[in-house]
This record gives sequence, C-alpha cells and structure tokens, in this order.
Amino acid sequence: MTMNWTGVMPAITTCFDADLNIDHEFTARHVNWLVDNGCTGIVTNGSLGEGGTFSLEEKISLWKTVVDAVGDRVPVVAAIASMTTADACLQAVEAETAGCRGLMVLPPYVYRGDWREMKYHISTVVGATSLSCMLYNNPVAYGTDFLPEQIAELAAELPNLHAVKESSTDVRRITAIRAICGERLRIFVGVDDCIVEGINAGATGWIAGLVSAFPKESVDLFNVAMAGEAERAREIYEWFLPLLRLDTVPKFVQLIKLVQEKVGWGNTRVRPPRLELVGEELEDTLAIIDRALATRPATKA
Repeated sequence: MTMNWTGVMPAITTCFDADLNIDHEFTARHVNWLVDNGCTGIVTNGSLGEGGTFSLEEKISLWKTVVDAVGDRVPVVAAIASMTTADACLQAVEAETAGCRGLMVLPPYVYRGDWREMKYHISTVVGATSLSCMLYNNPVAYGTDFLPEQIAELAAELPNLHAVKESSTDVRRITAIRAICGERLRIFVGVDDCIVEGINAGATGWIAGLVSAFPKESVDLFNVAMAGEAERAREIYEWFLPLLRLDTVPKFVQLIKLVQEKVGWGNTRVRPPRLELVGEELEDTLAIIDRALATRPATKA
C-alpha cells in the first residue's frame, strides 16, 4: 500500500484495561469504526496515545494490532519519539517490520537542540527506513521549532519526507511553507481548533484528536471546508469548537478520553503521572460534552 498523505487521520488515544494494559480488542474495533466513518489513516503511539509511557514491546504490539485490524483499508502511521536518536531509529525499523506504511517523526523528548542537532536527528530517523515520513512540528509542546526555511532544507535533502504536521498554532506557517516548498510537501493541521483556517491557508490534511469520539463530524467538517462550502463548514465548526479546544490544553489526553467514554467509545483510564479528571474540572468538561451532544448536527450519509 502506498502512503497517501491526505484527509483526516486520527491520532488515536490508547485504551487501557483495568490493569492499565493496552486493550487490544477495543483498539481493533475502534480503528475500524474510524475508518468506516471516512478516516484515511491511523496514527498511533503519539502524545495523544500516551506513547511516552510505552515500552518498545508495547509499541510494537499496538502497531501490529492496528495494522492487522485495518488491513489494506488505510495506512497505519507510527509516531516515532524518543530521547535518543538511536532509539528513535530502532522504533522506526520496528514500525516498518510491524507493517506500518508511514512514520510521523518527532524531535527528541526533553533535549531542545539547535538546528544542526535537530537536523541530524530528523535526517537520521527518516533515513532509517524507506517509509514515507511526516515531520511533526509542535514548538508549543516540545520546545523545538522547525522554521519554514528549515523544513524546506529537510525536504530538499530527504526524498522520503513527504509531509509536515504543523502544530505551531500559527496558520501563517502553512502559507510560508507553501511559498517555499510549493507542492513538495503535504501540509497537515495538527491543532484541532484551527482546522478550517488551516485548510483555507492551503493544508490538505488533518491529524485530528476529537475524531476519536466524533469521526463522522470530523470528516464532514474537513470535506466541506476542502470543498469551499463555507456556510456548512461554519455551522459544523461553531458547534464543534468547544470540543475541539479540549485538544489544545495540557490535559488533552484525559479530556478526549472523557469525551470518548461519554459517546460509548472508550474509557477514561490513563497512565500516571496523568490522573483522571475530578472536581470542577470534570464537571465543567461534562457540561461542554452534554451541550455538544444535545445540539449535535446532522451528518451526511
């Protein structure tokens, strides 16, 4: 299967059982439900999936579960993140062996290197396999900012770098990357609450979070925005925004898992140091979810 970087690709949460082990049976059902509702790929083991809490063996087992579940319906993209370049390369190789068709490559955890160091890291990891790769730029979360000129330099030197997930929250970055790279890279929006603005700026894909609970609404929003149906996009977006903003705060994992539990597709279990929501924070979020469910728009057949 060739990797086609376009459409709505969920960065899935990871469901845990009562012992906080990966619930593989649920995961298989969940990813097929997402594909049934129009998602074009599955991204797993990223920050939304609590990938930093997994051993390598757990990552491999999760990749295999998702690959086996979706088969040839859509490609599976492995999120590759580590504190060391060597370990990230090992993850990349194991992801390819497990059947993943693409990689989403993150800068190293903790250490915020300069451009020379980050270029070495990304180039080495992308070069570890022949898989099609996406660069994940998220300076808000990781502190490392790949500027448009640096992204263009990577694209010029790495033939299997085909996309960038732009999560700087600044939609001007999309137009800046397009101005330098043209059609060389596919640009994905990586922040849920600027997807319409990102599409208007030239993005052609969405690595999405709330899609794990609302895949049909996410796909409908993406499609009508891409088609230039401004009024319909505005209607869905205004309804969706209070939920989409849950993807932009430190407890986004707990928040999205709570939304999933409320719609019957998951539970709220997280691995420490994350803890489930309590008190006023929980009540405020439940109120947002209840309002959204009470006013849920009709979706296209």
